[in-house]
Amino acid sequence: MDQINKVKSISVWIFIVPFIAVNTCLILITQFHEIFPNQQDIIHNTFPYFDGGASISRTARPYPSWLVFKPAMFLTSFLLIKYWLYNKSIIINFDKDHKNIKKIVFFGIASAVALTIHSIFLGIKFDNDFYKLFRRVIMLSFIIFEIIAQAYLVATLYSFKDKLQNYINLIFLKLKFILVTTLIVVAVISIPIISLPGDNFLGFNLKFFKHALEWDYFIGVISFYLLTFFMWKKN
Repeated sequence: MDQINKVKSISVWIFIVPFIAVNTCLILITQFHEIFPNQQDIIHNTFPYFDGGASISRTARPYPSWLVFKPAMFLTSFLLIKYWLYNKSIIINFDKDHKNIKKIVFFGIASAVALTIHSIFLGIKFDNDFYKLFRRVIMLSFIIFEIIAQAYLVATLYSFKDKLQNYINLIFLKLKFILVTTLIVVAVISIPIISLPGDNFLGFNLKFFKHALEWDYFIGVISFYLLTFFMWKKN
């Protein structure tokens, strides 16, 4: 099926584009200080995947970082929409009346829309509590919609995996199941904590934990698409 080849090719770009964009912003703001007009934006000596020294938005919102970040996220959103629509076509080929088709498309496209909105407002500053809440809700919506769409897709493929024997490497479908399960567990535990205003929770400073979790969770979410690339066999 042509849709399988398209999903396979798109999925690897959904991993590569945001991965390169986010880490390019990190390298720019930590290593190329001279290109930032406002020297208050620069960051020294941090590897946030481990030490949580900065959030993703902190590295992406200053000029010129956002010149890399925003176009990359817009492209990623477009690719996500195509990805979920192609998956819809694949599912229909195997089970045209599957109960999860509409849910997969809805949550998948909703996650792409939320990512686009988040990217548009990144770097726009308003000293307003409602605006800050709005940005937080949009970011959480992207994460929630994305994980729900991924979970429904994995569950759907598992429901007729016997029909997919000639099309997929089953071990990667199992890895996707493990990954999504882990992301859900981490989200259930972490979202109530990171959603709290401020950085204090029962006397603990959560600032660096929140930042490190954000970077590592980001890798987990986009790794789903890298596994998609390896899961589907060349057709």
